[in-house]
Amino acid sequence: MELAPAPRLKRDPVVDGGGSRYYSFEQLYVVGVGMRPWYGIAPNLDSEPLPDDALLGGQASLSYNYSEEPMRVFQQMANNIGIANTQRFVEGRRLFHTSFADGTHSEHDRDNPVFTAHIGQLGARYNQPRCIECHTNNGRSKPLALGAKLDTMSFLTANADGTGADPTYGHNIQQHAQDAKAPAFDVSVASFDTTVRTLPDGEKVELVKPVFAFKGPAPARYSARQAAQVIGMGLLEAVPETTILAQADPNDANGDGIKGVANLVVDPQTGKTHVGRFGWKASKGSIRQQVADALIKDLGVTSPMFPDAGCQRGAANCHSVTTPTSVSEFELERMTHYLSLIAVPAQRKLRSGFPDGVRVSPEHDVNPAQIARGSDLFAQVRCVACHTPTMKTGNTHPFAELREQTIHPYSDLLLHDMGPGLADTLAEGRAYPSQWRTAPLWGLGSLRFVQGADANVRLLHDGRARTITEAVLWHGGEATDSRTRYEALPKADRDAISAFLQSL
Repeated sequence: MELAPAPRLKRDPVVDGGGSRYYSFEQLYVVGVGMRPWYGIAPNLDSEPLPDDALLGGQASLSYNYSEEPMRVFQQMANNIGIANTQRFVEGRRLFHTSFADGTHSEHDRDNPVFTAHIGQLGARYNQPRCIECHTNNGRSKPLALGAKLDTMSFLTANADGTGADPTYGHNIQQHAQDAKAPAFDVSVASFDTTVRTLPDGEKVELVKPVFAFKGPAPARYSARQAAQVIGMGLLEAVPETTILAQADPNDANGDGIKGVANLVVDPQTGKTHVGRFGWKASKGSIRQQVADALIKDLGVTSPMFPDAGCQRGAANCHSVTTPTSVSEFELERMTHYLSLIAVPAQRKLRSGFPDGVRVSPEHDVNPAQIARGSDLFAQVRCVACHTPTMKTGNTHPFAELREQTIHPYSDLLLHDMGPGLADTLAEGRAYPSQWRTAPLWGLGSLRFVQGADANVRLLHDGRARTITEAVLWHGGEATDSRTRYEALPKADRDAISAFLQSL
């Protein structure tokens, strides 16, 4: 008697029949060396340490993912994480996914118990009740859509002369209100200004710029900002200030047309000045400041750094408040530690050795020769003048996992004048409206999986660019020469640069 095969369960992964990745991964331990990020080689995805030049985050890099869940690649802990920091990671992750309205978790809310300590902490006005709602799978905001409410983005605002908060919105438009009778402050896309750029070889590229509509009063000055992915932040924080400052050339001493200046920012709690490194204009000097700023502006949640709701509205005495804050010092630390310990995916520039007849995952279907060619061209057109390929972290970060790592963020963390095409109307710290921090490029190629599809990926600060080519063509100011060199390349070479960037 012949028995029929057992039915395959829908939850089984396609390739290896293993479990869900969630926030864990397979480890490779090399005797006498330690844990090493790895990839699978022939004949059966056998584990092999990745070469150092593929480790964008040094030994904190994430190994290649074979779980068929590439959407989770931005949610993994550093490969070299220790036991104590694993506990910090999972505790902070829980808070990042928790609703400050009702305490529910964003995932498996029927299985995960309610985090009762955080019920009712959401501000009177807010954009989203959880951090993860704006950072899709730890990635970016939802894409711009005509007429849709843009409540996963931030719209920073200022008064008419730029010296203080907007009289209606404060420092950021908070589009939701707990009081149903509160005024509507929705922001949406009313239309797109469209232009067509014709490249020297005849290819036409459509560029779109969103025109925003405000249900409340139109702010005198504002800046639209999409949420950025939150990978590798601890590694960037571990880069010494001297390393960042050494790359600055405010007077263009070398005559290459590229300056680069640091945004020096004041810690609102200590009053100390630091080199800014986080945010689209490098306006935050630490992960802690970035977290506290997002809590108060996007969720209306107070913390020891911004202890009163008046901080969002520019109140001069907001730091003198002594009443308990929504988030305690311990909880602010939890979230800071979580963001410090998220891994950076290793560069996917190597072919994996899948068994014969097994489907090759899209994330691993790469062309190493084209990627290598694109890397060379990226340097030849001088993109690396701002997108610095390699840095080394210092030896003073509190977490040993992040110290003395050779990393490849493809950013100098400096401000550059990108010309009038990308300028808005809002200064931030010492950054004027046309200056933007060089965005780190690591993780760029994983966005299509993290965001759910290529169509959901948006680049640049306000999410206007739908493709890498569009993003490059918006570059002006100090980047004009590099953009012109890129435009002059044959299409095959431009495609090679895109393949290289998609491997990061």
